[in-house]
Amino acid sequence: MSAPDIDTQVLVVGAGPVGLMLAGELALGGADVVVLERRTGPLTESRASTLHARTMELLDQRGLLEELGTPPAGGPGHFGGTRLDLTTDSPYSGQWKVPQVRTEELLEGWATRLGARVVKGHRLTDLRTAPHTVEATAEAEPGPGGAASALRVRAAYVVGCDGESSTVRELAGFAFPGRDATRELLRADVADVQVPDRRFERHPGGLAISARGPGGVTRVMVHEYGAPVGREPGPPSFARVADTWRRVTGDDIGGGAPLWLNSFGDALRQASQYRRGRILLAGDAAHHQMPVGGQALNLGLQDAANLGWKLAAEVRGTAGPGLLDSYHAERHPAGRRVLDNIAAQALLLLGGSGTEQVRSLFGELLREPRVRAHLAGTIAGVDVRYAAEPGAHRLVGARVPYLRFGTGADTTEGPGSSFAALRPGRGVLVDLGGRPTPVLAAAAPWRDGRVDVVAATPEPGGAAPEFTSALLRPDGHVAWADGTVPELEAALRRWFGPAARR
Repeated sequence: MSAPDIDTQVLVVGAGPVGLMLAGELALGGADVVVLERRTGPLTESRASTLHARTMELLDQRGLLEELGTPPAGGPGHFGGTRLDLTTDSPYSGQWKVPQVRTEELLEGWATRLGARVVKGHRLTDLRTAPHTVEATAEAEPGPGGAASALRVRAAYVVGCDGESSTVRELAGFAFPGRDATRELLRADVADVQVPDRRFERHPGGLAISARGPGGVTRVMVHEYGAPVGREPGPPSFARVADTWRRVTGDDIGGGAPLWLNSFGDALRQASQYRRGRILLAGDAAHHQMPVGGQALNLGLQDAANLGWKLAAEVRGTAGPGLLDSYHAERHPAGRRVLDNIAAQALLLLGGSGTEQVRSLFGELLREPRVRAHLAGTIAGVDVRYAAEPGAHRLVGARVPYLRFGTGADTTEGPGSSFAALRPGRGVLVDLGGRPTPVLAAAAPWRDGRVDVVAATPEPGGAAPEFTSALLRPDGHVAWADGTVPELEAALRRWFGPAARR
């Protein structure tokens, strides 16, 4: 067999936000990574544009927010069309509007600066697995002579980040159980129309949403109660969108200029496994859900943050037993929870007159502070808590709290916050005792590029810390806090592999 065109440790298929986030995480962790993308250029439409609080935290933890700038706030949130205050304990409380093309530009620049290679204009056509490698074949767009050329890539692992119709998932034989759509929301970006802004406006015949955006373009979304889901290939015609809009609202948008058309239904599917040997799935390739409330993009980016450091450790040979399998063990339940949340929202949002009593009762419940806080945390992604050992500190498994460090002698040259400490992409042992302790000494065998140690003091006047010492994973979740030294050493072995020989 001839040599492949590209040899790499990890092949990521799909250069959307999830694939690019994963590529950056892998490269930051020291892995050689290639991203394969069938598109030849950037997106021409806005698509997913909502970033929630947990995603903003992840971007901060990689030092990307300064480059992104301060995006515009996304306005009030909602749950199934009912207004929901998204205030949480995050420094990035609320929701933020960033066009997908800008998110991709930001993440691609970061990943390539770290050494990731992005190969565009190639469509995956075949995957063949061997005991220690996976070989992928991709077809390039036809050249000037009319013939398409093939590209062969050999990798230790392949990750499908190629969307809800994932070729990786299909070729690798992942089961994708769930249900098809029974309801549909039509969507269009339209120029040269004048319609009032509508926020989840319910009419006798359906639901209408419209908002005028930058440049005078109006996005309209419409659902007609009881209408069958369209089966035509590709996006809906503008005539169909305009006719449905007229029947539901009485307004005529047919004279506008359509710039982008698509539709999405309430289909709900999740891969039964996120890993099959050397092939893994992330983002919409692993779970297909209605993109209500902007949760789909954020869920996928959090998949990438969880997987990247683990897979990088695996290919570097520093991972302990079971580390890579913990990706499925942690992210599959997290995904299932979001899918259940979205299914409930779809019923409230697109249900007809039979759901009005439920919507009314739900509106009353949302006025209860604990209910509001619970749902806001779920949508924002800040309440994700991975499984912990019985008796562990209550922070173990949760995301690390944002904590600013003081500027004393121990921290003058160090990171200014718990988020900034994570920017190198390594584990971090934080001790707030202000002096050397047995806890810091215990981490010495892992201070070979796997774990950093930060001895700091909390910033005066800031939030009271919830721990004295804590071990942070590279994805910003707490692995250990305020336990015994043997418990710390066990956590270090579990998440960062065997201790280095002295």
